[in-house]
Amino acid sequence: MAGGLKEVRNRIASVGSTRQITQAMKLVSAAKLRRAQDAITQMRPYAEKLQEILVNVSGSLDASENPYAVERDAKRVLLVAITSNRGLCGPFNNNVIKLANERLKSLEGKEVHILCLGKKAGDVFRRTEHFTNLDMEQGPHAIFDNLDFAHTAEVAQVIMDAFSNGAYDRVELLYNRFVNAAVQDVQCEQMLPIDQGQAEGEGGAKEVDYIFEPNREEIVANIVPNTLKIQLYKALLDSHASEHGARMTAMHKATENAGELLRDLKLSYNKARQAAITAEILEIVGGAEALEG
Repeated sequence: MAGGLKEVRNRIASVGSTRQITQAMKLVSAAKLRRAQDAITQMRPYAEKLQEILVNVSGSLDASENPYAVERDAKRVLLVAITSNRGLCGPFNNNVIKLANERLKSLEGKEVHILCLGKKAGDVFRRTEHFTNLDMEQGPHAIFDNLDFAHTAEVAQVIMDAFSNGAYDRVELLYNRFVNAAVQDVQCEQMLPIDQGQAEGEGGAKEVDYIFEPNREEIVANIVPNTLKIQLYKALLDSHASEHGARMTAMHKATENAGELLRDLKLSYNKARQAAITAEILEIVGGAEALEG
C-alpha cells in the first residue's frame, strides 16, 4: 500500500508542476495576444482599403502596364502556408496544413509548390516534392523571429519576382484569420495575380477613367508592389494574433484539465491513505486482543 501511495504522490507532484507551467504559458500568451491583436486591429482597415484601391487601379491598367495582374493558365501554383514556429496551440497549425493538403488534391495535375512561413508547416512538407524555399538566404520561418514590415517586404518581393518572371502562374496565401481569442478562421486567399473580379462586380472599374498622379509608371512601380507587400504583412499579423489566441485557449483548457486530474488524484490518495490507516488500526487492535487472550 505504501508503494501505491508513493506513486500517487509522485503523480500529484508531476501534474501540479504541469499545471503551473500551462498556467504560466497561458498568462504569457495572453500578454502577447494583446499586442498582436492591437497590431492586426489597426492594420486591417488600412490593408483592406489599400486592397480595394489596388483592385480598382489594376482594373484600369493594361496587362502590359501591370505585371502583377497578368492572367495566365494556372499550370504552376505557389501555396504560401503560414503557420507558427512553435506548437502547443491546439489545431492552429493543423488547420493550415489540412487546407494545404486539400489544395494539393484539388490542384492535382498541376505543378504545385509550397512555401512554408513557419517551422510547423516546414516539418510536414520539407520531405515532399512540393516543398520550396525560393532560394531565400535565411529560412522562411525566420520571418517570425522579427516580424515587421521590412522583413515581410523582402519575402513578398521574392514571391512577386517569382510570379512576374513566370515561375508561377498563381500565388495563394493559406493562413488563420484572427476573429477572437477562441476563434480562428482558416483562409485561402489569392495574392497573385491581382483579383479584378471584385472591381468588375462593383460597377466595372475598367470603364472608369482614372486620373493618375504623378503618372501610371509611378503607380505601378510603387503603389501596386507596396500594396501586395502589405497584403502579405496583414496575413502574417492575422496568423500571429491567431497563434497567441489559440495557444492561450489551449493552455487554459490544459490548466483546467490538470486541475480536474489533480482533484481526482488527491481524492484517490486520501481514500488510499484512509484505507491504509484503517488497516493499520485493525492490525493493532487484533494484536492487542491476541495478547489479552
